[in-house]
Amino acid sequence: MFASVHSANLVGTTGRAVTVEVHVGDGLPGFTMVGLPDETCREARDRVRAAILTCGLPWPNRRITVNFAPAGFRKSGIGLDLPLAVGILAASEVIPVDRLAPYCFIGELGLDGTLRRVPGVAPMVAAIRSEAPGLVPVVPVANVAEASVVVEGRVEAVTTLVDLVSVLRDGMPWPDVPAEDIVVTSTAEPDLAEVRGQPLARQALEVAAAGHHHLLLSGPPGSGKTMLAQRLPGLLPRLDDRTAIEAMMVQSAAGVPLPPGGLVRRPPWRAPHHTASLIAMVGGGSAALRPGEISLAHGGTLFMDDLGEFPSVVIDALRHTGGPRLDLGDIDGLQGLVFELDSVAARRSAIGRVLQAIKYMAVDQRSAAVGRVCRLAGAATPRGQMMSSSQIRALHRAGMQIGAH
Repeated sequence: MFASVHSANLVGTTGRAVTVEVHVGDGLPGFTMVGLPDETCREARDRVRAAILTCGLPWPNRRITVNFAPAGFRKSGIGLDLPLAVGILAASEVIPVDRLAPYCFIGELGLDGTLRRVPGVAPMVAAIRSEAPGLVPVVPVANVAEASVVVEGRVEAVTTLVDLVSVLRDGMPWPDVPAEDIVVTSTAEPDLAEVRGQPLARQALEVAAAGHHHLLLSGPPGSGKTMLAQRLPGLLPRLDDRTAIEAMMVQSAAGVPLPPGGLVRRPPWRAPHHTASLIAMVGGGSAALRPGEISLAHGGTLFMDDLGEFPSVVIDALRHTGGPRLDLGDIDGLQGLVFELDSVAARRSAIGRVLQAIKYMAVDQRSAAVGRVCRLAGAATPRGQMMSSSQIRALHRAGMQIGAH
């Protein structure tokens, strides 16, 4: 017998609708998966079989063929466990096939039949709803909050596979979705009002926050660069609805714990170490695409301490001439990674010493030298544009004043 189950898979930070087709027929007992499943999906056969048997349900001792459609992209992750189990039960006539039509299923199965949390439920549910708006998502209880944000309707949740079979086969009502206890904790954010002195640096932070500008802090160790940068998110407003949903989808795809209620209202703050690789910063991966630090900072601040220690390929990846919003959807291996952020970088006093040395250069050599230093430091100096003498003096004076306070 044949059964078809609606589900979705995660590609980068976006979801793609997937149909799990299961055929149980005559022949030697076996289990075959097609449709470009990765190793995680292939291991689902053992998880699903153990879960079905543990719940006291029959396992078909027949030929089982599973197809993940469309077969044009690789399927990865653990969210296809639940639709696979439902499809096998329906194809073996344990569950009526017609009861599956109104629902889509996402979830991981434990060996005891319990449903576990799955990363990326929000973008996967959004992908299903965009193609079939009438489908009702069935997700683990732990994913109800983020699924409810992107669904304008009801979301069903079950705890075990036995509960799901009771609803689909026996006609039992859906279990009540437990209301999430939203505990509001008063976490003290770093406040710029706590900083004494540093008038020029404080003004630079306020201007950067007001205009969404990038910021480069230069000064000797202990001058307060990191302390000031940590107080930038406190100056930013709460995220609007559109940006909050986008940030929630990115963090959901990365498996980052979401705040109570699901939506990310507080601007994210990411401070990667200077040893982070290009993939860790930009995102990607060989087996499964994952968001990088840049994507996780969407709507917030990306702080790069000791900018000069970052690999040059990482700094070059931050360069983009199209504006503050970057869409990597057309780059192979980086599908679906979108971000919009403010970047803050801090360098030690090497820049200040270089600028001080440039002060004693010939006048006709200063502009080119300072422009090259700024480009190496990540400053927003257009390619090939020389700086005037007044700009040189202002840049040098700003660096010396920040280090002096």
